Amino acid sequence: MWAILSVLVENRPGVLFKITHLFRSRNFNIDSISVGITDNPNYSRMTITSYGDEKQIEQIVKQLDKMIDTVEVKQLDEHKTVFRELCIFKLKLSNANDSMEVNKLANAYGAKVHDVKKDSLMVELTSTPDQIKAFEELAKPFGIIDVARTGVTALQRSGA
Repeated sequence: MWAILSVLVENRPGVLFKITHLFRSRNFNIDSISVGITDNPNYSRMTITSYGDEKQIEQIVKQLDKMIDTVEVKQLDEHKTVFRELCIFKLKLSNANDSMEVNKLANAYGAKVHDVKKDSLMVELTSTPDQIKAFEELAKPFGIIDVARTGVTALQRSGA
């Protein structure tokens, strides 16, 4: 089971370490994590994604909720949540036609093309992890030189 956890924490040094240590000490893997300050500078929001069975996810939510620096912990329902990830791909260009094909692929996914060089270019894609994976599969034949991903960030929809 894939879980999206939204954790509102006090914005203090060491909180990220404590959260990641909790996962490590329970032998639980973090698939992705993104952290940013909220509209209130006293708090940060962490979006953590992980895989586990229902019991494991419930346990980690309970453990997070017990932490002193934690203000609120929610397991988000992916059907009632807006979640996105930013990914930048550096792709190889073998010939002039590759550039046109990559541009078509980027347009089909709503991605932006950056840093076009003779032998490479970069594609910036903000989407769901599934869409990023689909783009990656289609980009592989060109040759993926490098990839950078931010991790998922998410907010629950209003009224959900």
